[in-house]
Amino acid sequence: MDSSTNTRLDFFRSRIGESMRISISPFGRWLNGTIRTVDYGRMEVDFMVREELTNPAKVLHGGASAAILDDLIGTMVFSLGRPYAYTSVNLAVDFLHAAYIGSLVTAIAELVREGKNIIHCEGRIVAADGKTIAKCATNLIQTTVKLEF
Repeated sequence: MDSSTNTRLDFFRSRIGESMRISISPFGRWLNGTIRTVDYGRMEVDFMVREELTNPAKVLHGGASAAILDDLIGTMVFSLGRPYAYTSVNLAVDFLHAAYIGSLVTAIAELVREGKNIIHCEGRIVAADGKTIAKCATNLIQTTVKLEF
C-alpha cells in the first residue's frame, strides 16, 4: 500500500506524543503507552512500568512484556492499512533484563516481511539505558474480518 494514502498511518502520526487511550484495542487503552514514532512498518511507544504490570519481585512481569509486544505489533500491523484484520499465529519472547516499577521503557514493533496473507514482525522493549528488556518474533495471519477504519 502507498503510505501517502494510508489514513490509519496518518491517524497514528497525528497522535505522536499522545496517549494511546484512543486505541481501538481495549487492552491497548489499559496499557496506555505514549506514541513516540510512527512510520510504515515501524512504531515506537513509551510505557511506564506501573505496579499492576509487575510480578512479586516488583519487576515487569513476563506476561506483561509479551502483552505489550503483542498489542503494539498488532497496532503497527493495523497501521499498514490493509482491508482485513490480522491475528497472531505465534509469539516467541525472550526475557533478557528487568524493568522496575516507575521505569519508562520503549517498545518497538517492526515489520520484517509482508506477504499476501502472513506478516512477520519483530519487537523489543528497551530500557532508558539501552538494555533490551525483552524481544520477540511473531507471525500474524489475515482473517476474514473486514476493517471499517
